[in-house]
Amino acid sequence: MQIVHNRCEFADKQVIKLQETPDSVPDGQTPHSVSLCAYEELVDVCKAGDRIEVTGIFRSNPVRVNPRQRTVKALFKTYVDCLHIQKVDKKRVGIDVSTIEQELSEQVAGEVDETRKVSEEEEERIKATARRGDVYELLSRSLAPSVYEMDDVKKGILLQLFGGTNKSFEKGGSPKYRGDINVLLCGDPSTSKSQLLTYVHRIAPRGVYTSGKGSSAVGLTAYVSRDPETRQVVLESGALVLSDGGVCCIDEFDKMSDATRSVLHEVMEQQTVSIAKAGIITTLNARTSILASANPIGSKYNPNLPVPQNIDLPPTLLSRFDLVYLVLDRIDEQSDRRLARHLVGMYLEDSPENASNQEILPVEFLTSYISYARTKCQPRITQAASDELVQSYIEMRKLGEDVRAAERRITATTRQLESMIRLSEAHAKMRLSEEVTAYDVSEAVRLIKSALKQAATDARTGLIDMGLLTEGTSASERRRKQDLKKAVTDLLDEMTRSGGAARYSEVYRRISEQGSAQVEGTEFAEALRSLEQEGQISVSGEGPRRSIRRVTGLA
Repeated sequence: MQIVHNRCEFADKQVIKLQETPDSVPDGQTPHSVSLCAYEELVDVCKAGDRIEVTGIFRSNPVRVNPRQRTVKALFKTYVDCLHIQKVDKKRVGIDVSTIEQELSEQVAGEVDETRKVSEEEEERIKATARRGDVYELLSRSLAPSVYEMDDVKKGILLQLFGGTNKSFEKGGSPKYRGDINVLLCGDPSTSKSQLLTYVHRIAPRGVYTSGKGSSAVGLTAYVSRDPETRQVVLESGALVLSDGGVCCIDEFDKMSDATRSVLHEVMEQQTVSIAKAGIITTLNARTSILASANPIGSKYNPNLPVPQNIDLPPTLLSRFDLVYLVLDRIDEQSDRRLARHLVGMYLEDSPENASNQEILPVEFLTSYISYARTKCQPRITQAASDELVQSYIEMRKLGEDVRAAERRITATTRQLESMIRLSEAHAKMRLSEEVTAYDVSEAVRLIKSALKQAATDARTGLIDMGLLTEGTSASERRRKQDLKKAVTDLLDEMTRSGGAARYSEVYRRISEQGSAQVEGTEFAEALRSLEQEGQISVSGEGPRRSIRRVTGLA
């Protein structure tokens, strides 16, 4: 038998592997999977990571024991012949249209169901809600109503769900600028961080929920496996690639290994995952917002220590989060009593206290509102908003300026400016506005400041200092180290004027007597080590006989 290619008619066929969703898996079982066969127009309707409902015919195929023999195995191979694929879940937010590539959006079959359809009646309701003066408060109140208060945190997560606008500048000649907002919740145990994460995971589009200890670097990006049919090496998508166009929730962020965490650097800024393994060299899209929660180092936040000493995260990763919230458990009798009443009231009857007192929106309407805003609104920055952004950025840079200090403290970086732009765009989207106004910018700045006020307050001076997040030490700390090094070199010049060396213990004693503040032994040793690396002094000897010699000669 021979194929005559020119006279044949060819049909598209695709084999899809379908797995049970984690919320529908029976107790104590692992999720089962089944193969789907899609033909003709159903090919490429769904992508990896989609939640779908399939209508089809369950079929079985006999499998031969040996290709040359007619005897077949007792177990048949089963698969589902697809007739229809449905992708919409009413309780979930539709995918962001600006995330979908232009070519893909032109493939009508694949993308129509991906974005939520809104009826005319629902559209009128959405527009009426958007015209309300308290729409911002109403939406943030409707987000996880069972979680008590935490208004600013809810507002930040709400803006993350709306997202900024994905842009690419033709004149700039550079790649796309991300519109996704990343949020980190860090704080004491039992402050409902995981509750917020699970809620967002339930309503976010293409959301993937993962825990820090249970994920590996390849599990987040992509791993190589063999296709059982063709025996070829294929690339399987990981959690970040599966949540492309959605929100990836990472719990216990601080318990991740360093190798796993290093993967996130590229994802959070460039929004791609580069892979070079088993002869497959490629770059995958991971246009995802990251919502992470972490505990401080000692499980409980220590307010006397700066943030990097509390959060066990590298400063390079911390600065990539648009909003870093400190969720602290403060002891206050009145708020504790209200919280206890709220919690007990939920067990008493299914109506949280703030929900029964004030209006909240049902989940279906909230998700359709967010989907509608993400689909229809792509706000542009006005001149007034532009001036406000510049002014706010300069003010944030000036915040750490002290009259007595000669050097200016770093209070904001350009990443914070981009965060302000993204947050103000998300706020404009929330109002269904086509323009970003000065009001949107002022709210974005307020959110960043409220997150930073707690997250980047200098422990010594009480002033906001972004140096805490980006460099690991605050400006006053760096200043103190410089002063200590200068005092040591001046003292050594004085003590070794006639040549020779000075005793280590003598230098430490005289430094301690000179300063108004107590100099710790570790601080002194660190200053000497730094000076030795710079080549200004040399330390010789061991134990009590240790001596210090000035290298550069007389002052």
